Amino acid sequence: MFRFIHSGDLHLGKRFGNMPEDLRGRLREARHAVIGRLSRAAIDHGATTVLLAGDTFDTETPSPEIRRQALAEMGHHASLRWVVLPGNHDSLQATQLWDALRQDAPPNMILTTEPAPLSIAPGVVLLPAPCTTRRPGRDLSEWMDRAPTADGDMRVGLAHGAIQNFSEDGAASDVIAPDRSARAGLDYLALGDWHGAMTVNARTHYSGTPEPDRFKHDRPGNALLVSVAGKGAVPETTPIETGSFTWRTMALPLLSQEDGAEAFVALLPAGPLRRRTLLRIAATGRLRLAARTALKVAADKVAPEFAWLELDEHDLATDCESEDLDLIDRGGALREAADLLLAESQDDARSNAERAVARAALVRLFSYAEKIAP
Repeated sequence: MFRFIHSGDLHLGKRFGNMPEDLRGRLREARHAVIGRLSRAAIDHGATTVLLAGDTFDTETPSPEIRRQALAEMGHHASLRWVVLPGNHDSLQATQLWDALRQDAPPNMILTTEPAPLSIAPGVVLLPAPCTTRRPGRDLSEWMDRAPTADGDMRVGLAHGAIQNFSEDGAASDVIAPDRSARAGLDYLALGDWHGAMTVNARTHYSGTPEPDRFKHDRPGNALLVSVAGKGAVPETTPIETGSFTWRTMALPLLSQEDGAEAFVALLPAGPLRRRTLLRIAATGRLRLAARTALKVAADKVAPEFAWLELDEHDLATDCESEDLDLIDRGGALREAADLLLAESQDDARSNAERAVARAALVRLFSYAEKIAP
């Protein structure tokens, strides 16, 4: 039996530049702390090896602090073997990075910088496919088909990249053959790049990222515990949650006469987990102007309880009648401005972005009018 943890896409040092400064620091620290969580998962489940399937670092030039702290944390868990594969974000093209890693790597780390068979346990041979550049443009796992191993040895592949027509970076290029495990006689193929866990076939899996970093996949961070009973045996995979933060997108469909604020509050998760939740509420449908303003107020009120809360109103239309605009003003400059913004928000000749700006401005004008109303 060979039992190991399959993970990857740690993206250590990711900057999260679109987030507030204090949250950026928390998210970066969570990515570093996942090394410890992977270690505990391996030890708790009797695994001896952690395979990192590329993109351990977010860039080819991580700071010395990011690099050295990661190596030190892995070195603290001496009972484990860490196997690190170059991915497209930290490819072999970054010669300074990999030279530094070779120099500073702890004794329990293996850097798979060559496409060559590598014994990682008695009777277990690893076949790595390190990324040579950010976009190699060819299937780097192809060499596994011809890789010689002794009869009876388990063959475990390790690669980073897209299968068929998807990839995390959006490049639609067929990089890794979906049937590589069958072609190469692999007992297991550990893949990185796709940040959501995915089963390609019984012997080929994406582990997903252990710490989510975007709303795209809308699932907890996890790693895979993999157990292979012997050569030819179908591997057993068990997801293990490892994420600290949760990134969620929730739909909020609304009807014109509905109390949008009430529906919004009812949808929100409760409890202390809010502090570690990044939440995007996607509002759709239609709301009257007053209800839409109340929805925005409700979102602003509760947002500080979350790590991040975003109310996406892009697909929420505004129903507005004359009595709604009368609440702003019955005449004069304010009413003229309101009429103009309403017309622009409903003008199909304008772009979606222009209509959204006009819609937001009308809601803002309505909220100001409410505050100064006697």
